[in-house]
Amino acid sequence: MPLADHLRELRNRLAKAMLAVVVASVVAAFFSQQLMDLLSSPVPKCPPGTSVSDNTGGRCVIIAYQTMLSPFTSTVKVIMLAGLIASSPVWLYQLWAFVAPGLHKSEKKYTYWFAAIAVPLFAAGAYTAYLIMPVSVRVLISITPDVASNFLSLDDLLDFTTRMVLVFGLAFELPLLLIMLNLTGVVTGKRMAGWWRAMVMGTFVFGAVATPSTDPLGMIALAGPIIVLYFIAVGFSILNDKRRARNDPDAELSDDEASVVDLTPEPVGALDPVPAARALPEQATGDTDGARAHRTGGYDDIT
Repeated sequence: MPLADHLRELRNRLAKAMLAVVVASVVAAFFSQQLMDLLSSPVPKCPPGTSVSDNTGGRCVIIAYQTMLSPFTSTVKVIMLAGLIASSPVWLYQLWAFVAPGLHKSEKKYTYWFAAIAVPLFAAGAYTAYLIMPVSVRVLISITPDVASNFLSLDDLLDFTTRMVLVFGLAFELPLLLIMLNLTGVVTGKRMAGWWRAMVMGTFVFGAVATPSTDPLGMIALAGPIIVLYFIAVGFSILNDKRRARNDPDAELSDDEASVVDLTPEPVGALDPVPAARALPEQATGDTDGARAHRTGGYDDIT
């Protein structure tokens, strides 16, 4: 397709994806209150009527809005996030439909498997984040002295919840990325297995830095499943390398390594006669000194 047609198709795909997000967001607007309760449920809220001067300590949290526009902006954030998640099958399909014509058959097969596994892994990471958030919040507020109260903005709570879900969901995709690199021949399972010390250490460091709760429980809850999934990816890659070696003995060779070449000579068939040319350039000179007599079959002696 010409470049203009590609741009026109991209415009149409983006328009359909945006329309799906808008429609899903409008539907989510009717359930905004339920969504707000769901996102704030991990926090142990104080009973209605509790004020900052009541000195609740680390027992509960007072959730409030701090600015006049906070109720509106928080609701819009929740609605847009819900619309983006609910319409993900539509805009993911539009992205796939735009890219798929340029892929080979084997690449399409890998993409199908990637999409089929990536969605459950992201959902598992998001669900894990939602499970540990109540414990993480209680750990964080437990150090509050009894002479103080925890006053939390709902905007901050929504940002905290969103970051936890995104960090856990995307982190659970790392083993799948390693498997895709192995299937495409970029990295071998043996090399991945040699990274296990650095991967374990790096995963715990990543869990400590990326987890918004900054508590040891959140770090362990994030790093533990990723390490287990990493070793599953290593096992799968090693088995895939063995299968590839059985089907193609030269598959594990590097680009600058010579493969085994069969040097057994093959029999040569019968020779085909080649007729001599009628007149070569030097024969067209019209020599009369008898040189033509020394030529045989149109060729001179040295030829």
